[in-house]
Amino acid sequence: MNTSRDRRAGGEDRGSESVELAILLPIGLLILAMLVVGARIALAGERISGVAGIAARDASIARSPGAAQQVATSSAAAALAADDLHCTNIRVTVDTAGFTAPPGTAAAVTVNVWCTVDLADIGVGGLPGAKTLHDTATSPLDLARDLAPAASFTQIQPAPALVGVSA
Repeated sequence: MNTSRDRRAGGEDRGSESVELAILLPIGLLILAMLVVGARIALAGERISGVAGIAARDASIARSPGAAQQVATSSAAAALAADDLHCTNIRVTVDTAGFTAPPGTAAAVTVNVWCTVDLADIGVGGLPGAKTLHDTATSPLDLARDLAPAASFTQIQPAPALVGVSA
């Protein structure tokens, strides 16, 4: 026979699943949001890799330090846009000290690219709103970048006519 004591012992678990769900659901959602943030940062880090290399190669063929800065900045922005990386802030610095080296000596240009990726659209409180990613690369300058040609084609004299040769 069931007594009131037996019924009470079996009925004490009623509603515990709801309490467990109410406790575990926010924790599960927070873990899921952290996974999404981590994946977004990892993908953005993968996409920014190589952007500075592209910008450094383009800057290394420029003829002046100012042109190198301009080319590197536009090249980095174009590469980030092509990789579908939406940066809220792009900063490009170019070390153009190699342009002061005399032509014919080894020199290089170094490019640093920073991209701030917005994470606020994930909308979980306590998580960072943005992450700044960085990439750097160095590219050698052309050794003959400013050397003038040895002779101009307009200065070449025609060969003298051959004497005693009949046609």
